Amino acid sequence: MEGISLAALFKDREADLDGFRTRMKSLMAEAGLPYGDRTMTYNSRLAQELGKWADTQPGGDAIHDRLYRAYFVDNINLSKIDALVDIAESISLDSNQARRAIEQREFKQAVDDDWRRAHHAGVTGVPTFTCKDLMVVGCQPYEILEKFVKHLQQL
Repeated sequence: MEGISLAALFKDREADLDGFRTRMKSLMAEAGLPYGDRTMTYNSRLAQELGKWADTQPGGDAIHDRLYRAYFVDNINLSKIDALVDIAESISLDSNQARRAIEQREFKQAVDDDWRRAHHAGVTGVPTFTCKDLMVVGCQPYEILEKFVKHLQQL
């Protein structure tokens, strides 16, 4: 998969891509996260399966930050197996095992199960914060999250 440009993705919504990027950079900066000038979106399904595999490996939890950076900062196509193997190797995971896990789809069912649970819980985007049947979906400003927590404290 080669992905789709953000301009093509948002063309029917008459989205102001510069405004979108500015808002996202601001929200990410508030959260202390880097955010690049991403121009494309890619299918991240194989990256999710790689992440699930990495969680079974010593030190594998570092893959999630590296995948975030690859996608949102470095504009790397996460649907490409070679790119995913390089990312796994960059955090000292075994590249042969990573490739096998991706190519043989060893964690496909586990990710399907995660998606099923998320759908059943009403999760429609990431991140999602949920507690006591209340939910905040998507990257939100600090004030929204603060309001969410304060509301929960009053329950």
